[in-house]
This record gives sequence, C-alpha cells and structure tokens, in this order.
Amino acid sequence: MTTPAPIAGDGAVDAYAKLTELGLTLPTVVAPVGSYVPAVQSGNYVYTSGQLPFVDGKLPQTGKVGAEVSVEEAAGLARLCAINALAAIDALVGLGRIVKIVKVVGFVASAPGFTGQPAVVNGASDLFGAVLGEQGRHARSAVGVAELPLGAPVEVEVIAEVA
Repeated sequence: MTTPAPIAGDGAVDAYAKLTELGLTLPTVVAPVGSYVPAVQSGNYVYTSGQLPFVDGKLPQTGKVGAEVSVEEAAGLARLCAINALAAIDALVGLGRIVKIVKVVGFVASAPGFTGQPAVVNGASDLFGAVLGEQGRHARSAVGVAELPLGAPVEVEVIAEVA
C-alpha cells in the first residue's frame, strides 16, 4: 500500500515512520478463517474482526495463558494481534487516516483461576501507544475466555476513528 502522509494540521503521528523506527513491518493481512472480512468501515469508524497472533499465516503458539503460555509470552502475542489489526486497517483505509484508536477488546484463553488478562492485553495497548502516540490511547476491555479459534492464546479487536 502507498504510504499516505498524516492528515495535515491534526497533529497526527506518522505511523509508517514510527513502525520503521520501531523496526516493525506490517504483515500481509491473513485471509479470514470464516465468513467475515478483516475490517470494515462504517462512517468515520473502522472495526476490525478479531485478530489472532498470526505470523506468516501461522500461530506461533497455542494454549491457555496461566498454563502452557506465560503472561509475558501472551503479551507478546497480543502485540502481534495489534500489528495484525493495524495491517487490516492499513489495507482498508491507510494508517495515515487514523484519528484515534477508540476501543480495544482483548480476549485471553485463560487457564482456570488465571486473572491476569489486563497484563496480557497491555501488549496490544502498548503497541498502539508506541506507534500512534496519543492517538493510540484507548478505552479497553480484557476478557478471559475458555477457548479461542485454532487454540490461540489471545485475540484482539479494534475500533478506530478515521478521517
């Protein structure tokens, strides 16, 4: 995708430059594993489907957080989910159009008794802040669930306001 410049006069961070500075590259959007699209725009909002931590079309790790997957590993996977969400937004409208990440919902496949979901989803939240600065600060939910698709430890969905 072409790299559009930030919207003039809005104080926007150049997300593409920030990604480069952080040594990150947006991946190709993974084809959906069901009957949905990776992201859809309605008015001034882009809604992503739940993003799994795919790398090159594969899950690098499966299992439940608090059992087979540590909090630190899961936070890294949530970061991958966030990168995949940015890739879905970029493919649809371009990162230069993001005004604000409004809401992030993180789902954590949790072992019985595990209550550290916020620490896991911080991996995604921190990535949005690092790439988008103040525009990346958002409301959030971190939810523990019994299972996620394909055995993924974490899934993240995003609502972004766009110009």
